[in-house]
Amino acid sequence: MQEQYVPQTIEPSVQQRWDTQKTFKAVEKVDKEKFYCLSMFPYPSGRLHMGHVRNYTIGDVVSRYQRLNGKNVLQPIGWDAFGLPAENAAIKNKTAPAPWTYENIEYMKNQLKMLGLGYDWDRELATCKPDYYRWEQWFFTKLYEKGLVYKKTSSVNWCPNDMTVLANEQVVDNCCWRCDTPVEQKEIPQWFIKITDYAEELLSDIDNLDGWPEMVKTMQRNWIGRSEGVNISFNIDGQDEHLEVYTTRPDTFMGVTYVGIAAGHPLALQAAEGNPELAAFIEECKNTKVAEAELATMEKKGMATGLYAIHPLDGRKVPVWVANFVLMNYGTGAVMAVPGHDLRDHEFATKYGLEIKPVIKPVDGDAPNVIDAAYAEKGVLFNSGEFDGLDFQGAFDAIANKLEALGKGKRTVNYRLRDWGVSRQRYWGAPIPMLTLADGTVVPTPADQLPVLLPEDVVMDGIQSPIKADAEWAKTTYNGQEAFRETDTFDTFMESSWYYARYCSPDYDKGMLDPAAANHWLPVDQYIGGIEHACMHLLYARFFHKLLRDAGLVNSDEPFKRLLCQGMVLADAFYYKDEKGGNVWVSPLDVTVERDDKGRITKAVDNEGREVIHSGMTKMSKSKNNGIDPQLMVERYGADTVRLFMMFASPAEMTLEWSDSGVEGAQRFLRRLWRMTFEHVGAGAVPPQDLAALNGDQQALRRELHKTIKKVSDDVGRRQTFNTAIAAIMELMNHLAKLGSDAQDRALMQEALEAIAVMLYPITPHICCELWRALGKDGEVDDAIWPVADEAALVENEKLVVLQVNGKVRGKITVPADINQQQIEELAMTDVGVQKHTEGKTIRKVIYVAGKLLNIVAN
Repeated sequence: MQEQYVPQTIEPSVQQRWDTQKTFKAVEKVDKEKFYCLSMFPYPSGRLHMGHVRNYTIGDVVSRYQRLNGKNVLQPIGWDAFGLPAENAAIKNKTAPAPWTYENIEYMKNQLKMLGLGYDWDRELATCKPDYYRWEQWFFTKLYEKGLVYKKTSSVNWCPNDMTVLANEQVVDNCCWRCDTPVEQKEIPQWFIKITDYAEELLSDIDNLDGWPEMVKTMQRNWIGRSEGVNISFNIDGQDEHLEVYTTRPDTFMGVTYVGIAAGHPLALQAAEGNPELAAFIEECKNTKVAEAELATMEKKGMATGLYAIHPLDGRKVPVWVANFVLMNYGTGAVMAVPGHDLRDHEFATKYGLEIKPVIKPVDGDAPNVIDAAYAEKGVLFNSGEFDGLDFQGAFDAIANKLEALGKGKRTVNYRLRDWGVSRQRYWGAPIPMLTLADGTVVPTPADQLPVLLPEDVVMDGIQSPIKADAEWAKTTYNGQEAFRETDTFDTFMESSWYYARYCSPDYDKGMLDPAAANHWLPVDQYIGGIEHACMHLLYARFFHKLLRDAGLVNSDEPFKRLLCQGMVLADAFYYKDEKGGNVWVSPLDVTVERDDKGRITKAVDNEGREVIHSGMTKMSKSKNNGIDPQLMVERYGADTVRLFMMFASPAEMTLEWSDSGVEGAQRFLRRLWRMTFEHVGAGAVPPQDLAALNGDQQALRRELHKTIKKVSDDVGRRQTFNTAIAAIMELMNHLAKLGSDAQDRALMQEALEAIAVMLYPITPHICCELWRALGKDGEVDDAIWPVADEAALVENEKLVVLQVNGKVRGKITVPADINQQQIEELAMTDVGVQKHTEGKTIRKVIYVAGKLLNIVAN
């Protein structure tokens, strides 16, 4: 064992050993409990960032821990390789997305290996490879045959200058990101998968996700948005048309004073035919992109259509208005407006002078003043004819019953969730495997024509998708007839919704999944990734898993048993002002700081000697130039140091603040461990341990060792509080420093160092491989067994009891563990400190906390 800890020498050597021995290759074993650990796979952007490092380190710690506990572990890795960033980079660098992507994959693969992550690289996949997306295309055709796929016209962002569809992220301030032309909303045909058919199961099965964070489960429940209400039909005065609305508050129905419809509603378009002013307003609404989250705060605008809806219960005629807060994509594209009891409806009615009619009042109160503000609480009905006096549920039932009896309404369960639109007009994605025949018939691509290959040798002009621009690419045949391929590509959430299953058999060429392998490994036992994926990726993956189940490819209901959402990595951000007053951000690696005695930054100077402004800790990002390059950190400190800091600096689910001093502290700890082991090994052979020969101090230290083993096992395995596990090992190291050099001290040191090497191995595997060998152990620490706490060692023969008089500490005594209260009271009264403070006083009461504290109350 060399004297100095040099990670730059140790780590490549250990990694080479893992590669040669295929240490982490996973093979199905029916006689061994499996454990499938998965971190969300990366987009091959070119360089790892610290968020990647944290995510993958957590996954690696869990995987290695489970391996040491005798599990047959699968930990794969791959690349979420399709998507818009590759197109943008290709345009910028005058290349094609494919070579850019493949170069990035190779570069990032080497970075991941540099971190010492224990992946089964034989299972590596990239979603842009035909042998992957072939099966996605095949599955889509099967869903189409089952009636779970359909095509309908839907609204998209359209740039009239570039004549192309834009993704939401390409729209900046309602303008095209390339040419600043105002973006229009355009109706085009798009493909959808019926996720709504699974809405109830997706919702109810959340209750079975015991290993998921409550926050994520709540977010999914809200996203699915189950509600019970009534679909109500209004006739249109003077027409045969009728208008459908959905409400969860039928108790307010007698307070309807107008109906709002979306700009794209058929009635709105009909009314605009002879009304140029209304037509212009509708066009304005259509070209103003509104996110659902913005509806509450946006300025409410509207225009009367001149149409009137007839209230189905009291016959009143209420005006129909086009309103910009009603979206065609949600519900029926129409809402019944009750301005007396809805904040949004009230704002609109006040602006346009529409009637506000109160119909709900508090159970024990007077009618509310709804002129100034809506009363949105539930209560009892008044001003509602035959329904007066009913509470919410009573009114819900009575009004629903009457509407149903009249054929004007129906109780309905509704969901906020909408069907999944999977069409994208971009190039770098899997082609949607559908054909259009000369007569307009649409059919799925036959299985023997799959995969529909995406051409990779293309030229990006920055405007149109190469497969849309190339008319020849779309031409094909179907049963001898001329046919045309779909030129839209899949939403990249498609690829990430089933990759976890493909890892089980990535080279299987007889089907989408090898059912035997998939059902051996699935579901994933531990999934790790950011909470930002809670309502999209995680929901789509759950949906896809149920589709796979119903196709007979898997036999489980959910893809992921346990979910850990790691926090973001933050770093200090610094800037100075340029001559135009703009912020110029400076990398924290190029800044020297001065701090006060509380660690707060008081001054910061960059490498140019310029004083810079500290804007606080923020998420690492390119925009603020505060990202820390993981490769640079590994080259400087070693992978184990970076991994240790990542796991120690913060609980896994909380944000982590990058700290140079924290990284340096992590390395000092590893050097201390190396030095302690070096000195121990250098002292020669270790005598056998004789538990009967241990003195009191040695027994106490061995008790600390096994208490640490018990705590670390629980912290890593059950609680996943990796930072507290590391803190416990650090505390144990402080105790070990007190050991001497006699036979049992050295035997105890050997036992402790072996346990530490195994317990730290998941976190800092390279150094632990070397320490294990230095300690003379046979085999590799990769194949070791996680230490088990010796329960006998945990039994304490003695207790340290604190002595108090009137709540103040006056002494401490060490007593046998089995001492009773009377005996300890007698001993306490012989203590000098207790005697001094009870002399001449009457003892009123004695409070004893067994084995910990004795408090004497005296006056």
